[in-house]
Amino acid sequence: MAGLLRGKVAIVTGAGRGIGRGEALMLAQEGAKVVVNDLGGSFDGTGKHHGPADDVVKEIKEMGGEAVPNYDDVSNFQAAKRIINTAIESFGKLDILVNNAGILRDRMIFNMTEEEWDAVINVHLKGTFNCTRHACAYWREEAKAGKPVAGRIINTASDAGLLYNPGQSNYGAAKAGITAFTLIVAKEMARYGVTANVIVPMARTRLTTDATPSLKPLMSTPEEMTKKYGYDVLDPHSIAPLVAYLASDEAKDITGQVIRVVGGNIWVLQSWTSIGPILKKGFLTPEEIGPKLRELLAKLPPREEMMHIFMKLQ
Repeated sequence: MAGLLRGKVAIVTGAGRGIGRGEALMLAQEGAKVVVNDLGGSFDGTGKHHGPADDVVKEIKEMGGEAVPNYDDVSNFQAAKRIINTAIESFGKLDILVNNAGILRDRMIFNMTEEEWDAVINVHLKGTFNCTRHACAYWREEAKAGKPVAGRIINTASDAGLLYNPGQSNYGAAKAGITAFTLIVAKEMARYGVTANVIVPMARTRLTTDATPSLKPLMSTPEEMTKKYGYDVLDPHSIAPLVAYLASDEAKDITGQVIRVVGGNIWVLQSWTSIGPILKKGFLTPEEIGPKLRELLAKLPPREEMMHIFMKLQ
């Protein structure tokens, strides 16, 4: 067992499969005690099963680590509090929160139902809020009591929300919301010794193959990726090293950042930036706005798209 996170206690939501599983395993490999949270549902959020969380806990224990399962639903406010309490009651404290749980219900906006919108927003955006809120309340009380706090929040966004993927208005809105939410939390919690960052992963999981047919052609098989790049760039376990680093004391000065990771590639993303202004003393008339607005639009750099990311992979 390595030691980057020795003595730390972590929660990973949605840790029974895919990216979350890789994160939980690596945090444990680096010495953290881990609460493996997973409702055990399908990619659309239906169903429940203890198997995924139990299996990851078993894997961690077999490699000499410490872990406990939790099967609570992140979208429920009180259930999310139980997730946080599981860490405190099982291991005496909480240091790291990785919000990874997610579902997909893709639909074009003119066909999307209210239930499809609510389900995705509730798991991703509300679920991230729920767990973060309870963790932050705990860390704030610890800090106010004079105890040392080195809290780490790593939230999960997506290029579907930052680069706008058609058919995913619910998912994209949730992920864009998570990004803004995290940057605000980073500012609010800095005084209490807590950092908050966003990862933007791209990997081969059931959400990018089974749930999103439009992405499946891009999610080449491990063999195809290895032939092209020399390794499987889209292996979901490739996300975990960034999470482990951001969770460590080594990253105590990194907060309020948005970081994309795909295989061995990382990017730092900037939030909204301004082009302009074009000034006038006094209000603009509607007739003046057209040419001035187009002048600003002409200065914008080309908008990044998801295909551009694949073209840059190494």
